[in-house]
Amino acid sequence: MKKIYLFFAIGIIVNSAFAQQRQGRPPEAANATPSTTAAPARVNMKTDSTVTVKNEVTIKGERVSYTAIAGTSPVLDADNQAIANVFYTYYERNDIKDKESRPLVISFNGGPGTPSVWMEIGYTGPRILKVDDEGYPVQPYGMKDNPNSILDIADIVYIDPVNTGFSRPLIKEGVAQKFYGVYPDIKYLAAWINSFVSKHKRWASPKFLIGESYGTTRVSGLALELQDAQWMYINGVILVSPTDLGIDRNGPVASALIVPYYAATAWYHKALSSDFQKRDLTEYLHEVEKFAVDELLPAITKGGSLPAEKRKEMVAKYAKYTGLSEKVVSENNMVISTNYFWKELLRDRGYTVGRLDSRYLGIDRKDAGEGPDYNAELSSWEHSFMPAMNIYLRDELGYKTDLSYNLFGSVYPWDRTNDRTGYNLGKAMAENPYMHLLVQSGYFDGACDYFNAQYNMWQIDPTGKLKNRMSWEGYKSGHMMYLRKEDLVKANDNLRKFIKNAIPKPGTPAKY
Repeated sequence: MKKIYLFFAIGIIVNSAFAQQRQGRPPEAANATPSTTAAPARVNMKTDSTVTVKNEVTIKGERVSYTAIAGTSPVLDADNQAIANVFYTYYERNDIKDKESRPLVISFNGGPGTPSVWMEIGYTGPRILKVDDEGYPVQPYGMKDNPNSILDIADIVYIDPVNTGFSRPLIKEGVAQKFYGVYPDIKYLAAWINSFVSKHKRWASPKFLIGESYGTTRVSGLALELQDAQWMYINGVILVSPTDLGIDRNGPVASALIVPYYAATAWYHKALSSDFQKRDLTEYLHEVEKFAVDELLPAITKGGSLPAEKRKEMVAKYAKYTGLSEKVVSENNMVISTNYFWKELLRDRGYTVGRLDSRYLGIDRKDAGEGPDYNAELSSWEHSFMPAMNIYLRDELGYKTDLSYNLFGSVYPWDRTNDRTGYNLGKAMAENPYMHLLVQSGYFDGACDYFNAQYNMWQIDPTGKLKNRMSWEGYKSGHMMYLRKEDLVKANDNLRKFIKNAIPKPGTPAKY
C-alpha cells in the first residue's frame, strides 16, 4: 500500500511473565510499561475527552435507538501516568436492560497505521458513507443510515490505535518501542480494552473481536493476550481480509497459493477463454484451487528437474486459468509476482488492476513496466472515506479538536519480530472452548487474498480438532467487500448469525 504500510506485588510479576511465556515471548515483553528513574517528556493534551449523541436508525425494519460516545481514553504506564490518548467511538443500544447477555463487538482496522474508519462508516456502524452500489465515491460527500448495521444485536466500540485517527502519543521519547510493533501494539491495546470494559461495566457481556487487514493480525494476537494477560475470554474472533498472521509460506507455497486470486481477477475482467468465462466463479475457482495445490505447487518445487513436457503442460494450464500468455508464464518460471500481474493482465487494454480490489482500473503514464504507478482502489477509497469521516466526527457527532484526522498515521518502523499471531489465535481457541472463528474474504482482493486466508485456517488448526468452530466466507468483491451493496447486506447478516451461534446457551460449561 502506498502510504502504509497484579494480587500481591510478587504475584503480578510472576503472572505477567508467565503470560508472556505462554505466548512464546520473553518475560521482558511483559504487560506493564516499565517505569524509569526520569519521567519522559510529555505532550500537553487533554485525556478522557468525550461527546455523547443520541440517535435512531432503522435496521432490518426495526427502529433502534442508540447512544454514540466519541472521545479519548488514556493508555497508562506502570506508574499510572498517561502515555497516549486512544480515540474511540462507542455505540450502545438504548432499550437494553440486561447487558449481561448483550454482545460487545470490539473493532479494529489495519495498516497497521490506519484507524477504524473503514469498518465504522463502511461496514458495521449505524451510519455509513455515501457511495454507489459498487462502492465508488459520489458527490456531494456525506453520510446515511446503515440499514444493515449489527447494532440491533450487539454494541460496538471502534478503536483507533496510537497515531491513527485522533489518537496520539503523549510522550516524546520511546514512542516506537511502546506502540509501534506487533506485540507492543497488542500489549497496550489489551490493557486499554480491560479499562474500557471495566468503565462501561461489560465484563459479563459476550465479547467479540473483529479486525480487517492488519487488524486481523492485531485481533489474532489480542485473543490470546486478553486471555493470558488480562483474564478476559472472548466468544468469537472475526477476520476480515486477513493477513498472513505470521504463518510462513515463502517459496513455492506462496507462488502457488496466489494463483486462484489471479484466476478470479481474470474471470471478473473477462480475460479468460469462453469455456472458462461462462462458468460460475466459485465453481471455477474450486478447479483452480485443486490445480494450484495438487499440480502447480509440486511443479514449482521441482524447478529445473521438472521434465520439459510436464513443464509445458503446467505453463499452458497456468496461462489458461489466469488470462496471462504462455510466454509470460514460461519466462517467469510459473512464479508471477502480484505487482507484475496487476500491470500485465490488462496491459493490452491500457489499464492496470487494483491491488486491494482488482475490480478497480488504473491508468499509468506508460503501458510498459513491471508494476502499476499507483493503487487505483486506494485512491478511490481515500476519495470517499476522508471527507465523510471528518463530516461525521466533527459535524454529526460534534467532536471538537484541532488535530488532523490521521487516515494513514506514521507508525514506522513497525516491529514485526517473532510474529506468531496466527498460531496464538489457534492456542487461544484451544484454551477457550467457547471461542469461534469467522473469516470473510473478497475473491478480488490481491493483498490479502482469499485462498491464503483459507491456508491460514489449515495451519492454525493442523490437527483439524478446531474446525467445527471455524468458518470461511467468500464474496464477489475485494478487500472491503462491504462497499458493494449486495455484499454489505450479506456480510452483516452473516455476522449476526455468527455472533448468535457463538454465544452458548445459559449454563453451558466451557469444556471439551
